[in-house]
Amino acid sequence: MRLALYQPDIPQNLGAALRLCACLGVALDVIEPCGFPLTDAAMRRAALDYGDKAEVARHASFASFRTAAERASRRLVLIETDGAISFQNFAFSTGDTLVLGRESAGSPGELYQAAQASVHIPMVRGLRSLNVINAGAVVLTEAMRQTGAWEKF
Repeated sequence: MRLALYQPDIPQNLGAALRLCACLGVALDVIEPCGFPLTDAAMRRAALDYGDKAEVARHASFASFRTAAERASRRLVLIETDGAISFQNFAFSTGDTLVLGRESAGSPGELYQAAQASVHIPMVRGLRSLNVINAGAVVLTEAMRQTGAWEKF
């Protein structure tokens, strides 16, 4: 199981994703360019003391992400407010990569086209969306439950 951030805009969200992935033993893909300078120092600062515990792969573009070795034979599952099916009704697989769109602009067409599935989180009518990392955590924990990943702890 992997979590991917598509061109993140907010450094604090990257930090939260690094911590989430480190704590849950899930690899993180960061698809650049980011909306902020992503230097090694900035990555260490965002990760606090969890940086060395997180498995992170940086990709210079969406094209390089799609052809990366860690993407081989993995289903791309888009988490989006207009996803086709509720995450609760989706059958996750251990090889899935859960991808989150940009905080400021959501998911572009290339993400929708590349994804094999899209899921949404049911919410109270009239509210727009959760914080992107909160949404990732909600869906990731369900995917881990379904695939037995919690049993490794």
